Amino acid sequence: MKRAQLIGMSIAGVAGIMAFVMVKGIVNKPQPQKQVAVQVNATEVLVARADIGLGQIATEKDFKWQTWPADAITPTFITKAQGTAVMRELSGAIARAPIIAGEPITAYKLIKPGQGGVLAAILPAGMRAISTKIKEETAVGRLILPNDHVDVILIRRLRTKGGGEEHVSDTLFRNVRVLALGQQIESKEGKKSTEGSANTATLELTPKQSELLALAASMGEVSLALRSVADLAGESGPSGGNDLNKQRGNAIRILRYGARSRAYGVN
Repeated sequence: MKRAQLIGMSIAGVAGIMAFVMVKGIVNKPQPQKQVAVQVNATEVLVARADIGLGQIATEKDFKWQTWPADAITPTFITKAQGTAVMRELSGAIARAPIIAGEPITAYKLIKPGQGGVLAAILPAGMRAISTKIKEETAVGRLILPNDHVDVILIRRLRTKGGGEEHVSDTLFRNVRVLALGQQIESKEGKKSTEGSANTATLELTPKQSELLALAASMGEVSLALRSVADLAGESGPSGGNDLNKQRGNAIRILRYGARSRAYGVN
């Protein structure tokens, strides 16, 4: 076979292979998918643009409008139908609870300027905030943090009929929430203890219990006993607060004039 014929046959073979590949590609070409737009019943609600911490003063930059399914909207949500000026109205409001980015804003989570301070914003209805002095040995080595729960113990001295003195311990209240240590109202990330300069603890009590704590502070030394998180299940709010004159705890009697001390009433 001549050389020219071989070259011609090679060219024809290559052309045939290319034609086969092209035809196969056209035949197996995926069909374009049809996209069908489905109308979803949705509206725009006001959400947090970034995390807003407890007690933080919010600005307009902390909010944004976000599309939200209409079926998932509750009456507490703030919608764009209420007016776009709501961002400006909420500027300067104080967060009474932590708000995470993308979380809907509700009237309960923010307190507007003029309606109270930070502590008043986080205090539940019907409760009172009252402070008591603390130091390292009466506050678990200053390891108590805001939102911990404690028992409040009073240690006082009583005079006996024989002229001696006795020290009496009374558990005034149990399961009391700590609102603040000094001016710290929120546990800071990475912090395992409160600031060393804090010398007061602000507690959440009922009005009557607040009166008793104020009385107790004038009668003796108040100590805080930290409660375990495991003990909080099934308990709500502080308990206790009986008349101090009726309470009686463990006691240690101290006799004067060089007489030997002796303990009694220890269970």
